[in-house]
Amino acid sequence: MADMCRWYIADGYLPSFSTGQLESHESLCVLNTTEQAAMLHLTVYFEDRSPIMGFRFNCPAKRTVHVRLDAVENDDGESIPRGVPYAMEIESTVPVVVQHSRMDTSQKALALFTTMGFSQ
Repeated sequence: MADMCRWYIADGYLPSFSTGQLESHESLCVLNTTEQAAMLHLTVYFEDRSPIMGFRFNCPAKRTVHVRLDAVENDDGESIPRGVPYAMEIESTVPVVVQHSRMDTSQKALALFTTMGFSQ
């Protein structure tokens, strides 16, 4: 995949529980301003285990897509585990903008943060 565009998110963490009505989760937000659909591949890296690969999704041309990371499954039916720190590599067939967001409702005073992917 030498011709792929790549982005990296170093801080991933799906909180293992939520309080109140909002569910703790993370999302990848992708903006594709090109004339071609983007095919994206996600690899998840961990501190103490092998990466999980095979997460795939598309973002149509001139569109945006928001991917809930607590709801994705890879080609083998695996999902990103909750309560475990991880990092991500996002590969795309066309240049896109990648933003990562986390809503942490594990405490009464919820936290929301977002960061842009580091592209390479």
